[in-house]
Amino acid sequence: MLSDIIKTWPFILAASFVLDAIIGDPKWLPHPVRLMGRVISYFDAKLNRKEYNNTLRIFLGAVFAMLFTGFVGLISGVLLLICFKINYWLGIAIGVIMSTYCLAGHDLIKHAMNVYNYRYDLNKARSAVSMIVGRETSALSEQGVIKATIESVSESLCDGVIAPAFYIILLGPMGGMIYKAVNTMDSMIGYHNERYEYYGKPAAKVDDIFNFIPSRLSAICIIIASAMIKNMDHKEAYRIWKRDRLKHASPNSAQAESAMAGALRLRLGGPAVYFGKTVDKPYIGDDNGKIIEWKEIRRACILMYTAALLMVSSVCFFSLLFSTFIYPVSR
Repeated sequence: MLSDIIKTWPFILAASFVLDAIIGDPKWLPHPVRLMGRVISYFDAKLNRKEYNNTLRIFLGAVFAMLFTGFVGLISGVLLLICFKINYWLGIAIGVIMSTYCLAGHDLIKHAMNVYNYRYDLNKARSAVSMIVGRETSALSEQGVIKATIESVSESLCDGVIAPAFYIILLGPMGGMIYKAVNTMDSMIGYHNERYEYYGKPAAKVDDIFNFIPSRLSAICIIIASAMIKNMDHKEAYRIWKRDRLKHASPNSAQAESAMAGALRLRLGGPAVYFGKTVDKPYIGDDNGKIIEWKEIRRACILMYTAALLMVSSVCFFSLLFSTFIYPVSR
């Protein structure tokens, strides 16, 4: 039975990608990530106390990260297995729903295009970009808003599509849910600030590990996709990626961003304000004196979705081919 379940993963991923592209994440629909967020916030209040020393905070953060990730994987895996035991097609349906929850390509494009649609009202554009970036946006210039949006699109390609797809193919919908647990922890407590420097460190490190391969796959997909789209430079995407991919403190953050900067022939990155403090982030890409126009947001979205489609179609094809030869069909 297990081999037959594994053989459904390419179909589940493909169906989930299409479903996400059509409906995204409707606000009225209950979402497991919101539940994850509530659990993370609850234990943050209980375990991350000021009176605890830094070593204890790291230990408690590590214990929580391990138990929380394991619990999410166990619950989603058991639920999926029960559904497959009840009915084969019920298992596939639940698998598609779970995997769709893990993908966020539709909403990423929607939020980025919201910024673009407010291009004639800078204050509204600043407000819209604040929904997808962690930096302070109230004082961003027009160029700053555009750059922040493009940087978010490139980074979220990994978090929202490539990494979930990678783990869905490896471990099925359970793998996608495990990744979302890790990524949600990092987005909520994996910060370098007074509150989370120690308690959130284990979550940030786990996220780095989980994104190590997907972030590099994201860059490769961007480079290949840029060769397929008119007026994008795949050679420059590869050159800038090779040169700038390790410029950020995180080993993963600059991977997709550097490829995106090269493909669009833009300079991204630079100083940004987080929690009231200016962080001197490195520049990614070459400064060619080009004024970044609003249309670059649309080009970034096209490149992002082409790269996502390339990744999903490729892994589905090769995993289906692999599983056909490795796992015999049950009789």
